[in-house]
Amino acid sequence: MRVIVNGEAQDCAAQTLADLLTALDYEGDWLATAVNGDLVHREERADWPLKAGDRVEILAPMQGG
Repeated sequence: MRVIVNGEAQDCAAQTLADLLTALDYEGDWLATAVNGDLVHREERADWPLKAGDRVEILAPMQGG
């Protein structure tokens, strides 16, 4: 299935948002995620189904000064 991740089309076999994060090597509770503009809390990721064409945004904090 093809989804849009941070503005780039990607083919994936992930069924849930949690599966996608694992496949893309994103780990940690500190991530912010949204699907089609809806904020998805970490407790919901394992149950949040993905479908073709979904727009996924993944944000990770950066350190700096």
